[in-house]
Order: sequence, then structure tokens, then C-alpha cells
Amino acid sequence: MKTVDLNADMGESFGPWVMGQDAALLEVVTSANIACGFHAGDPDVMAGAMKTAAANGVGIGAHPGFADLQGFGRRRMHLPEKSLRHMVQYQLGAALAVAAGQGASVRHLKLHGALANMASEDEAMAQACYGAALEVAPEIIVMVLAATAQQRAAEKLGCLWAGEIFADRAYNADATLVDRGLPGAVIHDAAVAAPRIVKMVEAGAILPETGDPIPAAVDTICLHGDGATALEIARAVRAGLEEAGIAVQAFEGRRGAF
Repeated sequence: MKTVDLNADMGESFGPWVMGQDAALLEVVTSANIACGFHAGDPDVMAGAMKTAAANGVGIGAHPGFADLQGFGRRRMHLPEKSLRHMVQYQLGAALAVAAGQGASVRHLKLHGALANMASEDEAMAQACYGAALEVAPEIIVMVLAATAQQRAAEKLGCLWAGEIFADRAYNADATLVDRGLPGAVIHDAAVAAPRIVKMVEAGAILPETGDPIPAAVDTICLHGDGATALEIARAVRAGLEEAGIAVQAFEGRRGAF
């Protein structure tokens, strides 16, 4: 039976500012990427999300991003490699500590927002981020944007990795995500997202808006937890997958070239 993981970005509230429907999403997904306080989140939010994830048997991931609370980590920044590495290690360290305090553990890492988009285009940047994380947690599973520079970096590092595709984002012909500022970049309609993602999982490929299918390691499907229709899309995607005979379960990670 074909299997796939379902993940969501969460833990992105900050103090009294609430973002997303974490508790409800954690009843649907099998992996959670939890913000580490730089682009969103705070210690209380992190702890709460991790505690609920652990109680639901959901895999916990660190979700580091640029130090950009106002821009939600979606503004591009250019940092020296040394600073970039320390930034990732700082956030991963926070995630490891907060998870331990909740009697849980961090099993994967996924870059957020502009940091992720830049690393999907720049293999050296991806390798710096992942290499820094692996110095702290050598057996962590790196979640990569499938068929991009992120994947090539993980393959070369020889670490455990999982390929990710998106249920709620449109794709360019090179497997990168369509810029959020462009029309149609974000998919809000569950009736569109669910059958589209089932087709991708069955094909084992990314289906861009234009161009040929891109063979990809489809290990996990992302749903952005901050969208107004995130929960609706999550439920529809899971139902669509299960109706197609595809089991939804946490990824194990793979090593080496796809």
C-alpha cells in the first residue's frame, strides 16, 4: 500500500496574537513543524503545540526561519554563512529543549518561508543550514522541498531526509513554489487542493502549473496552518488520500540519492 505523511506548519501564535487552528490540525496531520520564536511563536506556544502533538502521536519538527516577526519570516534576508548556521542551531536548540521539557522529542527539521525558498534555489545555502542542524542533532530527518536544491544538499550530506510537496501552493516548472505575490500562488479551495494532491501522490511527481510532471520523492504533504481554510483543506486532503487507498502515516526518512 502506498503511504504518505501529512504535515502542517504551526506554533505560530505569539503572546495574545493567535495564528492558526493548531489543536484541530493536530487531529488530522501526522507531523507538525513548530515555529521556534524567530519568525513566529514563543516558548509558551512552542510548549503547548509540542505537548498536544505528543499526546496525539504526531511527529514533532523544528521550523526555523529568519528573525522577522513583522514579516512572518517571508521577507528575504542575506546573512553571512556563519550567522546563518548559528541562527538554525539556536532555533533547533530551543526546539530540542522545549520538547524535552514536555517529555517529547524532535524528529525532523523544516526551514520556513523565505529561508526555505532561498535554500530551494541555492544548494550551498541549504547545505549550510542542514549541516548546522546535523552538528546539533545528527539523526534528525531533514524535510526538503522535493526536487530542489534543498534535496540535492541533503543527498550530498548523507543525512536522513524526506521529500515534501505542497497541497496549497502552486508550482513553477523547476519545482520551486510560485511567488506568493502572484495570482493563484496559494490554493484556498479544498475541492481543488484534495484531488490535485491525490494525483501527485499517485504519480510520484510534482505537477506544475505549466510544463512536464517532475518525478519527486513524495514522502510528505504540507498544509500551511496559518490559512483561513487550512483545516478544511487538511481534512479534505486526508479524506481524498484515504479514499484513494493511500495510507496517511509519519515518514521514516530516506538516505542517499532519490
